[in-house]
Amino acid sequence: MYIVTGAAGLIGSNLLAELEKRGHYDNVACDYLGTSDKWNNLAKRNLYDFIAPDQIFSYLDTHKNQIEAIFHLGAISSTDATDGDQVIQHNYRLSMDLFEWCVRHHIRFIYASSAATYGNGDQGFVDAEEQNYLNKLRPMNLYGWSKHAFDRSILQRVGSKYVSTSSHIAPVTSLPQWVGLKFFNVYGPNELHKGGQSSVIPHFFKQISETGKAKLFKSYKEGVADGHQARDFVSVHDAVDVMLWFAENKDEPSGLFNVGTGQARTFADFAGAVFKSMGKSENIEYVDMPERLIKHYQYFTEASMTKLRQAGYDKAFLSIEDGVEDYVKNYLSHEDPYR
Repeated sequence: MYIVTGAAGLIGSNLLAELEKRGHYDNVACDYLGTSDKWNNLAKRNLYDFIAPDQIFSYLDTHKNQIEAIFHLGAISSTDATDGDQVIQHNYRLSMDLFEWCVRHHIRFIYASSAATYGNGDQGFVDAEEQNYLNKLRPMNLYGWSKHAFDRSILQRVGSKYVSTSSHIAPVTSLPQWVGLKFFNVYGPNELHKGGQSSVIPHFFKQISETGKAKLFKSYKEGVADGHQARDFVSVHDAVDVMLWFAENKDEPSGLFNVGTGQARTFADFAGAVFKSMGKSENIEYVDMPERLIKHYQYFTEASMTKLRQAGYDKAFLSIEDGVEDYVKNYLSHEDPYR
């Protein structure tokens, strides 16, 4: 049995789809659905059970002998979040309680960290675990800080001789596998519920469908042309494959690992890929960036993938051309865009 928190989100729902594809059917979804249409992300899944986050620990205690691993993807992930108490409760406290539960019961714990922990990138994008390096990182928003705080707390515990919980002390040598994955810009099917927080692809697709053109921000940094702001965009299919590689290779190392492609690509590249996938001529309009973004805008991210490769993950990552084509032709162009 696999437990997936944040199950109705982009990564969680694609993880459940891939688990089914690989023959795993005893999958438990944990999430809040609210009144949004996020339920569509799970409409095609054959779930063993569905629980709310506030029910998770009683459920874990009841089924602890059946659980293979917990994939903890649930979080308040909006970069615009401002309620610090709420973010800490969901992104830090719940995560730590789950980690400590896994330590007590020796169950593997694979969780979502974020590239937002790197802040503006002036310290690089290296998934190092040394405290001196982590101390220098300055996340630019509350979400990124909450993820960074949790990563550092995990490493502090693991760096000690023993990991203590409220009712258990475990020698570090006997800890279950734990993996924190620093996801970069993940895109793919089942992200439409995110609205303005979704990747640029559905926004470009909608703009091109309605107006024949895509809108990109002008650049306000010397040496960077309009539309040449760059990000490390990674397909959700690759993100899920990395998670399942760790889950299926129980002896692989624990630690923090980047999940990107290792190659930054420009927003103009992405717009061009959407135009091509839609069979339309490229037509880009450059627009002013909102004043509130100019000062803190991030012009470049690129994951260092050395650590994951050295751990043994050797599968090639999808190019944006192939990833966008799959997303546009197999999902966004259909009346039912969900996986």
